[in-house]
Amino acid sequence: MILQALTRYYDILSAEANESEDSNIAQPGYSVANVSYALNLSTQGDLLDIFPLSQQVQRGKKMVDKPLSMIVPEQAGRSGRTPPAYFLCDNNAYILGISVEDEDKPEYSQQRLEAFRAYNKEILSGINCIEAKAVIAFLDKYEPVTERKNPVIAKFLDDILKIGKANFVFMVDGKYVHKNAEIRQVWEARNQLSEDSYIGQCLITGEIAPIARIHDIKIKGIAPYHGGVALVGFNDRAYESYNRTNGQGLNSPVSKKAMLAYSKALNHLLSDANENKKIVIGDTTVVYWAEGNNKACASLFAGLTEMDFEEPASDLPEGAPIRDQKGEKLLRNIAEKVKRGEKLDEKGLLKEIDWNTRFYVLGLEAPNRGRASIRFFYSDPFIKFVRRIGEHYSDLQLDKSEKPIKLRWILNETVSKKAREQKIAPLLTGALFTSMLTNSPYPAALYNAIMIRVRADMDDEDNQIQKISYVRAAVIKAYLKRKHRHQSQNPIQEVLVMSLNEKSAYPAYVLGRLFAVLESAQIEAAKPEKLNSTIKDRYFGSACASPATVFPILLRLSQHHISKIDKYGNDRRIQTILNLLDFEKNPIPSHLTLDDQGVFVLGYYHQRADFYISKADRISAESTLSETE
Repeated sequence: MILQALTRYYDILSAEANESEDSNIAQPGYSVANVSYALNLSTQGDLLDIFPLSQQVQRGKKMVDKPLSMIVPEQAGRSGRTPPAYFLCDNNAYILGISVEDEDKPEYSQQRLEAFRAYNKEILSGINCIEAKAVIAFLDKYEPVTERKNPVIAKFLDDILKIGKANFVFMVDGKYVHKNAEIRQVWEARNQLSEDSYIGQCLITGEIAPIARIHDIKIKGIAPYHGGVALVGFNDRAYESYNRTNGQGLNSPVSKKAMLAYSKALNHLLSDANENKKIVIGDTTVVYWAEGNNKACASLFAGLTEMDFEEPASDLPEGAPIRDQKGEKLLRNIAEKVKRGEKLDEKGLLKEIDWNTRFYVLGLEAPNRGRASIRFFYSDPFIKFVRRIGEHYSDLQLDKSEKPIKLRWILNETVSKKAREQKIAPLLTGALFTSMLTNSPYPAALYNAIMIRVRADMDDEDNQIQKISYVRAAVIKAYLKRKHRHQSQNPIQEVLVMSLNEKSAYPAYVLGRLFAVLESAQIEAAKPEKLNSTIKDRYFGSACASPATVFPILLRLSQHHISKIDKYGNDRRIQTILNLLDFEKNPIPSHLTLDDQGVFVLGYYHQRADFYISKADRISAESTLSETE
């Protein structure tokens, strides 16, 4: 399913590439490489000059130079003591026989130069064109020991060695050699069918075609190892079956054409060239695309999930693509409407979006330097993703005036801000993203992590730590709401609302409210002095877990605080809340379940927030509550 979707997407990109000269989507037999220099040769194979190749890209707020992205003959993965050479484009060790490794390994570059020379001469020797003859002449003449002193090379030598592995291409008469029509024809014919090709039926396309024994196009850009990793591979007999021993990729036959297609499509989605940037949350890298390459769908999805739209810069470099500022603003407004739970006019809102377009979301991780792993993969009409994401933001909302909560904010609340290494649980990111995309219950690990932080943390302004922050309270509410959403009898549902429910008699919620009022009375009694610690710092954890052992003590202490103040009405508040408890049926339970502990926290948060609500806002909140009931 994943490989099929990626292969179809490659066909879409390839069709667009045929209509654009500036496309970075490579055809079969070719790949995209970052090229730093071009060797300008005479027709006799003499090195005339070296041309630096670079392009300006955005890095934060700055424009920096980056090697030119160029479509070159296929550069598959390579390994071994002397890895094989590429055709007409390779790094300095292969083309110039010069490398930073030469000091420790004298034969390092020489061996690679010889491999490049032999491989390229073999292919070019049968081509009767000026460009092919010029490259052959250059390879015959070139000797790295003497050419190091060549002024043309010496001028760039320090920069080349500083890069480490800089890719080079050839030019003759101002034209790139690898783009020559005759050379391309020979190269493409050579790649059609090799001697050791196995012919079989491709599992992706169903065609009878040469099967890829090794999926050697590495996937780049997956966190945390951004180097090349394999998505598909069989490197041991234990992973093989159907009597196809020592067959590697023959175990699940994928044609070479399909292998190149899915690899290039995925590399494009992960690259900087992709307009819809990948999303990296924790150790999960997320890519997304529409079946018809509907850019508006992908841009809206980015705005709904994690990526923020940036205001267009006023000083764009010359030649930069012109951004559709009006379209971006419209997409930004749509995303904000969805996040805030406003009704979405699907038919009249945006004509550019086909809401029934098939949309794909793929989560990847590189747990080691060899392989990529799939965290999740979802495929649905685009409108379903929009509605589910809208539900996610709606469930999290506690205050309409607050900004929609981002996934990063949620995940950051699961780790201690005082920890040396702010490491989020590896599986939590994918599980949370899955919940958002499928409208399923949030992972229990998320709720447990938040409750641990509530019990362990203390308010600390210097380190920007809040024991019970807006985000933590919102996550608790959303988790419990989804967990108990489909229960026929659900008394907990009445407290899982945006604002204070003063009518609820649910014990854990009432006790949370009571704790907030008792804390408020203590703080007001201490004015104008500032307390070093409050009852929240000392008793919140035990009151939340074992209220029967703590609240009698807190109620006695409150009488001391209330005796100092009478203008704030705390005594009346306490009595009103206590009246909600049924004293004939164990009003203060000895222990609260983990879910009820979350309700306790929510009651505390609602009551604290209610202290600062104006009369007009209170009327609005009460009307909203009555509608939900």
